[in-house]
Amino acid sequence: MATRTKKTATAGELEVEETAAASEKAAKKPAARKKSAAKKTAAKKTSAKKKVAAKKASARRKGGDGALATVEASAEDGEETEAPARRGKGPHYLVVVESPAKAKTIKKYLGTGYTVKASVGHILDLPKSKMGVDIEKDFEPQYEVIKGKEKVLGELKKAALGVDKVFLATDPDREGEAIAWHIHKQLGHDNAYRVMFNEITKSAIQEAIAHPRQLSQENYDSQQTRRILDRLVGYQISPLLWKKVRRGLSAGRVQSVAVRLICEREDAIKAFVPQEYWTLDALVEGPAGPPPFKIKLSKVDGKKADLKDRDTTHGLVEELKNASFAVTKVDKRERRRNAPAPFITSKLQQEAANRLHFTAKKTMALAQRLYEGVPLGEEGPTALITYMRTDSTRLSDQAVAAVRDLIGATYGADYLPEAPVVYRTKKSAQDAHEAIRPTALEYPPSKVKAQFDAMNDDMAADMFRLYELIWNRFVACQMKPAVYDQTSADITAGRATFRASGSTLKFPGYLAVYGASLTPEEEAAQEKARAAGEDTDEDGVGDLPVLNEGDALKLQKLLDEQHFTQPPPRFSEATLVKELEEQGIGRPSTYAAILSTIQDKKYVEKIEGRFRPTDLGLICNELLVKHFPHELDVAFTASMEEKLDQISEGEANWKIVLKDFYAPFKETLEKAEAEMRDVKREEVKTDVACEKCGNIMVIKWGKMGHFLACSNYPECKNTKDFKRDAEGKIVIVEEETTDEKCENCTKPMVVKRGRFGKFLACSGYPECKTSKPISIGVTCPDCKQGYLTERRSRFGKIFFGCNRYPDCKFAAWDRPLAEACPSCQSPYLLQKYSKRDGPFIACPNKECDYRRQIVEPEVAAAATAVPPAPTTGGPNASSAA
Repeated sequence: MATRTKKTATAGELEVEETAAASEKAAKKPAARKKSAAKKTAAKKTSAKKKVAAKKASARRKGGDGALATVEASAEDGEETEAPARRGKGPHYLVVVESPAKAKTIKKYLGTGYTVKASVGHILDLPKSKMGVDIEKDFEPQYEVIKGKEKVLGELKKAALGVDKVFLATDPDREGEAIAWHIHKQLGHDNAYRVMFNEITKSAIQEAIAHPRQLSQENYDSQQTRRILDRLVGYQISPLLWKKVRRGLSAGRVQSVAVRLICEREDAIKAFVPQEYWTLDALVEGPAGPPPFKIKLSKVDGKKADLKDRDTTHGLVEELKNASFAVTKVDKRERRRNAPAPFITSKLQQEAANRLHFTAKKTMALAQRLYEGVPLGEEGPTALITYMRTDSTRLSDQAVAAVRDLIGATYGADYLPEAPVVYRTKKSAQDAHEAIRPTALEYPPSKVKAQFDAMNDDMAADMFRLYELIWNRFVACQMKPAVYDQTSADITAGRATFRASGSTLKFPGYLAVYGASLTPEEEAAQEKARAAGEDTDEDGVGDLPVLNEGDALKLQKLLDEQHFTQPPPRFSEATLVKELEEQGIGRPSTYAAILSTIQDKKYVEKIEGRFRPTDLGLICNELLVKHFPHELDVAFTASMEEKLDQISEGEANWKIVLKDFYAPFKETLEKAEAEMRDVKREEVKTDVACEKCGNIMVIKWGKMGHFLACSNYPECKNTKDFKRDAEGKIVIVEEETTDEKCENCTKPMVVKRGRFGKFLACSGYPECKTSKPISIGVTCPDCKQGYLTERRSRFGKIFFGCNRYPDCKFAAWDRPLAEACPSCQSPYLLQKYSKRDGPFIACPNKECDYRRQIVEPEVAAAATAVPPAPTTGGPNASSAA
């Protein structure tokens, strides 16, 4: 009888089963039987491959919506299978991840017997049609399968039936923990374990599989509490906004606080009163003669210079014209500029905004792909960075040792500190993961750039730029500081003291890899100093001539200049993320979503890279802050984040946290319902008379914001757009007229503003309701009958389509120009833009390489060509607007 030996390791290690007698017996079989078996095996493999190919083709024909991304990790082949098939007599395991891309990367590192499937995010959530939280039953959540995920869940259940263990390898954060819990409950498998890894590398994956753990009830409760809190706030305040302001609005426990920060900054800017101040510089020559150099007034009568008006400044100038300038003190020293810490999520978003001009949303989308894996030629899908949602600057010992070796070999021992550089993590940080860094130093940007260039992917170039930024930051963080030789000198002239300063780079240190651009912290400090009229580090850059105490200087010119203090700057994406982080609002995983939501909901808009509140945002903020002062308080929002942290650490009970929040919130909500002003029905009288009937006009609120309407409505339906002048007076915005006549009544057509932009409408409205989109002056290149118009998709993105839609479905994201291509004679060209090269004009024909940069007149003409048309949809729109 054959004997079977079994080697059992720790709970998560692989079980290896070997049958020695069976193997010995197989070895003694005749060669003929081996050949026969080989032929049968080959035939079975061929048949199996044909079946898989047929199923794939069938799935493609059906569209594949909702289909589960599946890979079976095998040492023998990489075939994807639709259902797990037991191979041999060894154990079989199911590994569940969130992303199909991650599944493809992980499959390279797991051997025979592992099936890897993707849940494609959450499979359960609270219902959209109702609050889904039973408040009377201790806030019991009522989860349901997300619409469209039924097939995914069915495939996961089917895959789990024949396996020995299920490894839940969702993202290593609280959101991933919640997804793992929901999958576990739906599968009902007795041997389900949680595996976590900070990077998708062979060693990390195998280590995680070998040492799994039980699911964390505390992390799940923390995430669930956040979800319930957001639902309690959003689903009870939002209907109030629908009723009082506009249907479709939303309020959020965190997003509304972010809007509040932007509105309060705008209030501070409006309330700001500029203060006059003057600066006085002098252009002088040293003992050695030209060239002259500039010195800045520092003190007057031994006190800090404070020139507040023209008379005081000009009086000092007259004094100094005949004064003797002499050097009284020279100070030479080294100034060190330390390397910045490795990236945490917030700093990555800030630096990508400053250096690459990426939005937080785009940065996180690109980082997600770098973390999950990108195709690197023959190596296949390869993860390039560690987990990108983290608030810790901690680095593993192995990573630090590897990068120190790289620095020594590439830059030399002079650039390598004696000991590894350790960065302090904030006390409030969860410190669950390492800082963001490359997974392996064998993939430097120079090595992988060719693979990125070869990708058939519009985002490949930006993905590479972000990877290069992360790589450079990681290498730089373990390098020596940059060293500057800094010289400063005090120059006395009468009762005034001037200061000259200059610095030169003595040793580049980390700047050799990371460049001299300012970090977000340095930029914020300089911006604050400039607004207050103070000196910045920029003022002391450059060489000074050799100066010694007692040297006489020759005055060439006095330079006095008037200035005014500046209001606090509006938030950019980088500075808003920084503010949210410093105030403790949200967490690394939420910043990008917060910024996207407040823009999508039209509470704020970004103009020249800075956030400004819209009228809608100002009104909603005013109402919410007035009626929910506690819930929208910055300190309260930050304290709630701390309580969520306490839940995840087992120091607080999630139900008690919810009860403590909900009791006062319910009272506030009931009071707000009774007392909040009804903006929808509000009418503010003005002194403007209606030109049609003579009645006064009133300010009303509509879908497009405030507008003037006749108080004699509905008898008179006259409306006007308006704006306010510097004194706050109402100024009517006259309709833009055109030479075009209405095709129905021959009255002039005028430009109107609608929900989706500007359009042409008959001036005889409401008797004549003719309207049509505005042409951009290009005949449709497809149908040759219609003309192209500027339109907006349902997501607000501008595109260009034919006015005969849906009969003609031509659409383009880039603006077409009525100019034939000089190379291939294409009937039109496209105006395009790239962050690297700026605006340019190119041929739409992919086989034609015609391209030219846009000169200033072309930019101006293109920018003022036409306004958008009142239609929805997009290049893939399936129905008319």
